Amino acid sequence: MIRAKKSLGQNFLIDKNILEKITNTAKIYEKNVLEIGPGTGNLTSYILKKKPKKFLLIEKDNQLAISLENQFKNKVEILNDDILQINETDLFNEKVTVFGNLPYNISTEILSKWIVNLKDSFWFECLILMFQKEVADRIIAERNTSDYGRLSIICNWKLNIKKVCDIKPEAFYPKPKVDSSLLFFSPKKKFFKISDPNNLEKVTRVFFNQRRKMIKKPFNQLFNGDKRVLNKLKIDLNLRPQNLNFETYYKLAYEYENLTR
Repeated sequence: MIRAKKSLGQNFLIDKNILEKITNTAKIYEKNVLEIGPGTGNLTSYILKKKPKKFLLIEKDNQLAISLENQFKNKVEILNDDILQINETDLFNEKVTVFGNLPYNISTEILSKWIVNLKDSFWFECLILMFQKEVADRIIAERNTSDYGRLSIICNWKLNIKKVCDIKPEAFYPKPKVDSSLLFFSPKKKFFKISDPNNLEKVTRVFFNQRRKMIKKPFNQLFNGDKRVLNKLKIDLNLRPQNLNFETYYKLAYEYENLTR
């Protein structure tokens, strides 16, 4: 029997209703499919029933990778590697649908890596990803809420996001101590142009470093009190970071880029 490894954040999804719901979230018949962290292959089996064209699994755990190889033979391709070390754009020649019960300890790192590396053309059709509910709430948070922050702003830059469902710990083995949420991400047709995503990361990091305080200090830190930027974006420095909407942060990143060129 394969035991879940705490060090890899493993919790295997076993609820059949949830497994079916996940695979029905997107049409994958004759499509390219990538599954991150397939574990014991429970979701893999359900995806195979939908008859994808090419199906690639990425599993870091050596023992699980061997088990998956024995279980599915030539029905899937298995890459025994760390998703954080892979250039996902090299995996397929066509767009891909991505499924992932992501390890909770690195889920935001994986998603942030994908977003930061996104070019104007997307390598995926959609992402169907599982997160700890607390993290999912931060991803989909709207401004003027306590969950709104860097993650919300960066994730919503190039992607449309919707929650599919919440999932209780009983759906997993071993049971995690927290609820989970399934999110669906699809590319935006139009998004604000920022040359270097690292500038958006820096602007949001500086602004949310003291999220309860007014934005005068972080604005001055980045823009040295530049009134031109202030007037152009019509920003009130008495506001707090969570009061500014997505678009304002994208515009701030753009203006910051112009300063540093």
